[in-house]
Formats: sequence, C-alpha cells, structure tokens
Amino acid sequence: MTPEIENAFAAIRAEFGAESIVRVEEMLEPGGSDRHPLQKAAKWIMPGLSATPWHDPYAYPELAPVVRELEAGHQAIKKELNVAWAARREAFSDYEHYLTRQENWQALYLFREGGLVEESAATVPTAYQVLKDVVVDTEKICPLLECHFSTLLPGAVIEPHCDLWNFSINLHLAVDIPDGCSITVAGETRSWEEGKCLLFDYSFEHEARNAGNRPRTCLLIDLWHPETTLPERRALVSLMTEIRRLMGDG
Repeated sequence: MTPEIENAFAAIRAEFGAESIVRVEEMLEPGGSDRHPLQKAAKWIMPGLSATPWHDPYAYPELAPVVRELEAGHQAIKKELNVAWAARREAFSDYEHYLTRQENWQALYLFREGGLVEESAATVPTAYQVLKDVVVDTEKICPLLECHFSTLLPGAVIEPHCDLWNFSINLHLAVDIPDGCSITVAGETRSWEEGKCLLFDYSFEHEARNAGNRPRTCLLIDLWHPETTLPERRALVSLMTEIRRLMGDG
C-alpha cells in the first residue's frame, strides 16, 4: 500500500477502532478472499458480504426509502425522460462502460465523478431531486461510481461480464420497458416490471438484452452494499481513489 493509503487507513482505525476495516485489509491480501465461480472476473471481492446475486429491494432499511421514493415518482420520471429523449437527445451519450463503448447503449448522467451532474436537474427534475434528497445527501450512493438513465436501443445486447467489485450494489428503476427485454444475473433471468425496482450484485456475471421494438430505459444507481459499514466505506473510497490516481484515471 502507498503512504497515502496507509495514512488514510490509520486515521480510520484511530476514529473507529483497530478492527473497523479488517475486511477491507483482508481484501488486499495476496490471493484475496474466496469467491463464487460467477464472481471470478470481478477485480475486488471484499469478504464477509453475502454472496447473493439477486436482492429484495425492500429488504434493507437503509435502501427501502430509496426504493419507495423512486417507485412513487415513476410516472413523473418516465414523462420527463420521454420528453428529454424526444427533444434533448444531445443530453444522452454512448455509454462508456469500463469494458467497451456501445452506440446502442445510451446514457443520461445524474451523478458522475463524485458529484451530481447539475445540468440534468433541468432535464429530468424529478429523478434528480429524488436522487439528491434520498441517495446523495444521505450518502447511500457509492461516490466512486454513478447514477444514469440507461437506454438500450432495440436489438442491443450487453454481453456477459462482471463489474469491478462487490461492495456496491446496483439498483434499477424500470422506467420504460417494452416487451422482449430481460436481464440475467448469475444464470437467473428476470424481466423488469415498469415502475418497480430490481436490486442485484453486479460482481456476479450478468448480461442484458432488448429484443423489443422500442428503447428500454432504466434508472441505474450504484449504492453502497448495505452490509458495508461507515468506516469500510471511507476506507474503500480512499483506497480506490488512490488506485485510480496511480493508474492515471482521475
């Protein structure tokens, strides 16, 4: 570890106790921790988190308020999204997944690079306000990642892949869902139900497809895994920020 990481970890231990970030430290040990076969391609697996691909969106007291607010706001969110798609297409861009860039996978960002994308407040005000009030201001979002409207055009396929780690978790609000769309996580395929949320651990291999005849849009939010603790979250932000700096990525 670099001196910057050592110093950050020492400060967290001093504030929260010597054992407060043991799981983060174990993640860094040579060989890492045991993992599910369908998590093999993930870069970082923090031990002690439930190896569960699909989660009940209402099962966690920390996350349930987010789910309730998003689902309650669905109709307004959908209306604003459809207006933006028709009149402000320039606000959308090819999604730059860390594996690839896809022209048939469009994104409208609300949170990126550690902060809210203020320009999106005028474009999708309901989603922006819910995100700010119940996700960002409450520090439930993983600031290392993002929130965006994810639009798959007809015929688009997201190939099977694992995302980088298991200490954040992916929430989908199904905003506009045509027939013929599905998502597979760890071999289990589900369909989105418009107006409802799905929650899954994207360190497991997953893929998605739109076999419908119009775009499929979900609002995606990268949340802290609810089984992580405050000191762990602080340590993980310090760790990954320093790693990205060393790699020249921010």
